[in-house]
Amino acid sequence: MNIKEYAQEIFDIEIEELKKVRDKIGKELEKTANLIMNCKGKVVVTGVGKSGIIGKKIAATLASTGTLTVFMNSAEGLHGDLGVVGREDIVIAISNSGNSDEVVSIIPSIKKIGAKLIAMTGNKKSKLGIASDEILDIGVEREACPMNIAPTCSTTATMVMGDALASVLIKLRNFKPENFAVYHPGGSLGRRLLMKVKDVMHSGLDLAIVEKNTDIDEILVTMTKKKLGAVCVLEDEMMIGIITEGDIRRALKNKKEFFNYKAKDIMISKFIYIGAEKMAVDALELMENRESQISVLPVLEKEKLIGLVRIHDLLNCVN
Repeated sequence: MNIKEYAQEIFDIEIEELKKVRDKIGKELEKTANLIMNCKGKVVVTGVGKSGIIGKKIAATLASTGTLTVFMNSAEGLHGDLGVVGREDIVIAISNSGNSDEVVSIIPSIKKIGAKLIAMTGNKKSKLGIASDEILDIGVEREACPMNIAPTCSTTATMVMGDALASVLIKLRNFKPENFAVYHPGGSLGRRLLMKVKDVMHSGLDLAIVEKNTDIDEILVTMTKKKLGAVCVLEDEMMIGIITEGDIRRALKNKKEFFNYKAKDIMISKFIYIGAEKMAVDALELMENRESQISVLPVLEKEKLIGLVRIHDLLNCVN
């Protein structure tokens, strides 16, 4: 057996089955999304076994993108966990066969409570399918397993259907990165999404500031002392230019005139800047996505200098 070719064949089978499930999507996904959008309670995802594992992932994705969602193992639901289900809730029950004992056994209680029931099943005519208000068809023609037994294509289809539902809801809610960040405050992802320019910029006495008629030797002393890689040129409290280490190196090409230069002679008057309330990732993109990258970025408020952010400060906070 050629292991590489066989593994690729498994991919091909799962991709083909996913396409078949994709092509069966109809109004039921739209109706389900609208039910969730109008839900006054929460979404409860339930299932057992492999379906339960996929259900946990779907619940986590929904919860992290603005939908109040919990996971309930169907077997545990039979022994008291059904208490998490309320009358205004929506239950998404996952069972490929639609006849899993644990899932089917909690249907009467869900109905009695009054919650809406959405089925994710490959068998519309199953007990689960018949009892549901809407059906998301995850039915596949075959599993990728060589015995056509182990859940492979079916679990993949279930997870992708969950991703599709969550992504539709993201669009409907106009969910933005800053909203996503609220649910992911920890780790590098949280830092990248939550951090604003004002959180990483240098300000106050840390800033290197000169006037337009400041001599080159004083510019060098100020730049060296502040260690920010740039000095900002102000006039009447307004920023009119910036001088970076690169500008100093370029000015040195004219050695005879170098020590006669003043700030106004070598400063960049048409400079890029950003606001303090902008996201740190926006500042990083502004500095990197250009023909010639810049390493420092002034932070202005109504043309007044309030800070300076360096590219390596941004890299440290968003990576």
